[in-house]
Amino acid sequence: MDLQLTDKVAIVTGSSRGLGLASVRALVAEGCRVTICARGAERLAAAAAELEAVAGRPGAVLAVPADLTVDAGVDAVVSQTIEVFGGLDILVNNVGKAGGADLVGTPDTAWQAALDQTLFPAIRASRHAVPHMRRRGGGAILMIASIWGRESGGRMTYNAVKSAQISLAKAMAQQLAPDNIRVNSVAPGTIQFPGELPDEDYIRRAPLRKTGIGNDIAEAVLFLAQAEFITGQVLVVDGGRTLA
Repeated sequence: MDLQLTDKVAIVTGSSRGLGLASVRALVAEGCRVTICARGAERLAAAAAELEAVAGRPGAVLAVPADLTVDAGVDAVVSQTIEVFGGLDILVNNVGKAGGADLVGTPDTAWQAALDQTLFPAIRASRHAVPHMRRRGGGAILMIASIWGRESGGRMTYNAVKSAQISLAKAMAQQLAPDNIRVNSVAPGTIQFPGELPDEDYIRRAPLRKTGIGNDIAEAVLFLAQAEFITGQVLVVDGGRTLA
């Protein structure tokens, strides 16, 4: 099936490993030109080499080492994308991290770090991306959120920032619809990454008797990147773990 993504330009944040890297693999396999970014230059370079091989053509992947917790880092990623690829069609806000413990045991610094590492990069990247998408006549922005952005689970800080991402996406979808810019969220459930031991207890209780893998989320990213009549939605990819 042709998803009509050939030569579309995408940015995927936090893309040197995990769900970000899986999403880029899927995008370049569909013919996209993609900017990847992360703070670790060595891991980023290794990811770029792997992705160039997947793309099967030179110049399909741009690697930009950047700290997305500051606006200058976001600006560098977007501006270099425009300089090299000439435009922007798809933004996948994947970068994020949240620490802390319970309410009493989590200081303000941990809450602020969760905001700085997850919510503000999505805000800034979207803000920088929108003018370029308007010039292209539209685009797609995706938030890689979580099922814990829809119900309680995991760390409190993680719940809060993932809920905020989902809410942000819904607000942006309404605001940007006249520009033909669609904004959606993907809410992953339990994902097993290469090298991790499977959670056998969870697998026994899971409806599908398995965890997800990175490619499961990547398929959702591909779908929402080209689904022209879907905006403001949350696509849950959790193997039936949540029922609402």
